[in-house]
Amino acid sequence: MLAENIKRLTQAVEAYAIENKEHLENFRNTFVSRKGQIAALFDEMKTVVPEQRKQVGQELNQLKQLAQQKLDAAQEALSQNATPNALEGLDFTLPPVPNTLGTRHPLSKVREEIIRIFERIGFNVSEGPEMEDDWHNFSALNFPENHPARDMQDTFFLSKNPDMLLRTHTSSVQVRVMEHQKPPIRTLSPGRVFRNEAISARAHCVFHQVEGLFVDRGVSFKDLKDTLYYFVKELFGPETQIRFRPSFFPFTEPSAEIDITCHICKGTGCNICKGSGWVEIGGSGMVDPQVLENCGIDSKEFSGFAFGMGIERITMLKYQIKDLRLFTENDARFLRQFEAV
Repeated sequence: MLAENIKRLTQAVEAYAIENKEHLENFRNTFVSRKGQIAALFDEMKTVVPEQRKQVGQELNQLKQLAQQKLDAAQEALSQNATPNALEGLDFTLPPVPNTLGTRHPLSKVREEIIRIFERIGFNVSEGPEMEDDWHNFSALNFPENHPARDMQDTFFLSKNPDMLLRTHTSSVQVRVMEHQKPPIRTLSPGRVFRNEAISARAHCVFHQVEGLFVDRGVSFKDLKDTLYYFVKELFGPETQIRFRPSFFPFTEPSAEIDITCHICKGTGCNICKGSGWVEIGGSGMVDPQVLENCGIDSKEFSGFAFGMGIERITMLKYQIKDLRLFTENDARFLRQFEAV
């Protein structure tokens, strides 16, 4: 009975005409698939008497090979015939689409340049989470509970008890470094930060910062000034001047704003520097002793300085970009301007 079914299926396979992809799929389902008729014959092998099993098995394998070879040949023939059809409808008179390469983002270029400058004087790079808790973002840095930066108008809070938020500065990374590393500490903390601000040509709710920290015995404000003098002249050129203006930050004392001569007007006065010839690039100061104590560092033995600046502000000054929003609009025309930088 099984031998007769093998002979019948062999004739059916040989007679089956495969003219298109639909015929090909029907042939595969009918004969070759796991649920096809040939697979069903293999299941009947257990009914064949032992003395005939070898011969019947050989005939069944020949049938399987015949069906597979016909399927493969039909697939090859249909694929060759389909190649010319794939080109139908194409207009070869149209100009080609240029396969142009992208360019690195100016913020990435400036970020890496800043890191290279500070690495030459012994700073390493430290990173931390963008979702922070209240302690690392505010409390350890001497922000009182009623400080405006904790207000929902200034900060993107994610949850309460405990307070979790999108970090408003990368100073939180410095806290984590001081908690887990003993002085001397000399680290740079670049990263993305978030503040609830209206988006304009000069402000954005998402931007990038780079903050530096140096903690050791005998660190003074002169060390801070010398470090920033070196950085500014390396980044903006040796003719650039720098000045410090007294200011206030909860986590440094004394504190100072950092100004440089306007890179656009060279200090003569323009609309960017509002006619003053100076542009603010960041803040700095000596680390408050209480911040050191909060992080487990003896403030009587160690001192340190810290500074921070916005990478967008630095990039705008360096490349004379007048609208902060260009950095996030993903306009290829804007980005291609920096291919040769």
